Amino acid sequence: MDLVEDIVIVGAGIAGLTTALGLHRLGYRSLVLESWSNLRITGFAFTTWTNAWKALDAVGLGDSLRQQHGKLLGNVAYSTVSGLTTSEISFETKATHGEHEVRCMKRKALLESLEKALPSGTIRFSSKVVSIEESGHLKLVHLADGSIIKTKVLIGCDGVNSLVANWLGFTKPTFTGRSAIRGYTHFNNGHGFASKFLQFFGKGVRYGFIPCDDTTVYWFFTWTPSTQEEEIEENPTKMKQFVLSKLGIVPDKFVKVVENTDLENIIASPLRYRRPWELLWGNISKENVCIAGDALHPMTPDIGQGGCAALEDGVILARCLGEALAMKGSTEDKGIEEYERITMGLKKYAEERRRRSIELITTAYIVGFIQQSDGKVMNLLRDKLFSPYLASLLLRRANFDCGNLLNH
Repeated sequence: MDLVEDIVIVGAGIAGLTTALGLHRLGYRSLVLESWSNLRITGFAFTTWTNAWKALDAVGLGDSLRQQHGKLLGNVAYSTVSGLTTSEISFETKATHGEHEVRCMKRKALLESLEKALPSGTIRFSSKVVSIEESGHLKLVHLADGSIIKTKVLIGCDGVNSLVANWLGFTKPTFTGRSAIRGYTHFNNGHGFASKFLQFFGKGVRYGFIPCDDTTVYWFFTWTPSTQEEEIEENPTKMKQFVLSKLGIVPDKFVKVVENTDLENIIASPLRYRRPWELLWGNISKENVCIAGDALHPMTPDIGQGGCAALEDGVILARCLGEALAMKGSTEDKGIEEYERITMGLKKYAEERRRRSIELITTAYIVGFIQQSDGKVMNLLRDKLFSPYLASLLLRRANFDCGNLLNH
């Protein structure tokens, strides 16, 4: 017997769980299908900018997560060529929507908080979606175990290799030719770092160190690998050795962060993005199906907005869908009317997210290109001219408020 659900969300990542929690706060149940057997914790941590905290406050998790993560006071950029500071900005400034707030969030803490806030049974693990089929106004979601779920609404939050995005007509995200190595280091007696986001650029690499709390430092390293260097991405020992060999002129305390990172806390991944023009004419939503998170706007990590944008998506999608579901039908055929309301609600969400997604993807790509470029002329332009402007873009793109779950 086929299972029937009102709302099915594919993927228990940041976007999927935020959407589910937003809907739950509004009184609507959803089923989240996750292909893994547990929460997928990849990437270790990410910078949560002002816009992310607006979204977390909207779903009621902001205060509890603030207590677990220290506030960052500013950003300092250095040249690995000269060892000199190229720019410094304060995060303690006012934005259009209040004071700026920046922290480094542990992904595990965020995902576990989202899961804990949801009703038991919301997430169904080990549930891999293999195909989608239409059946009148419903969508049939086929799982790898042979079961089929009928749903009135299908939301794809299934990452960069999204099956739902493919069903909507999007191609696979494009490789940038760049890769990232990420890690985090725990210091039992405290790390002693100032509460600042520290970035380094030069000689074709870009890397940084960000304290999450008093004992944990998250770090990242991006570069354009040669064919030979691509082989190290499967070997944590070689990854660590490679990063250490490329740090350039930096104080010893930063070298020690990488040296002290346990091998199980180092991962690598190629960087991909969705071409912005695909979102100009692509179907972010179609009928009662839509996408969010990395399924919608995979981007390079250069402005730290991937996870933040996924939080925005979740709040705005829950609000638009909640508004559509809250409307009362007036005709005898309420099924058709509800389907039309859902279609319009998802279309509203899609239009709200289209421009923002294009802006973030484009900015991230350009910032990464400039910061990671090599050559004497580019090094000079970046360090002397571009660095302050690129740093200011971090706050400018974070100056966004997704709003509350309910429109007042």
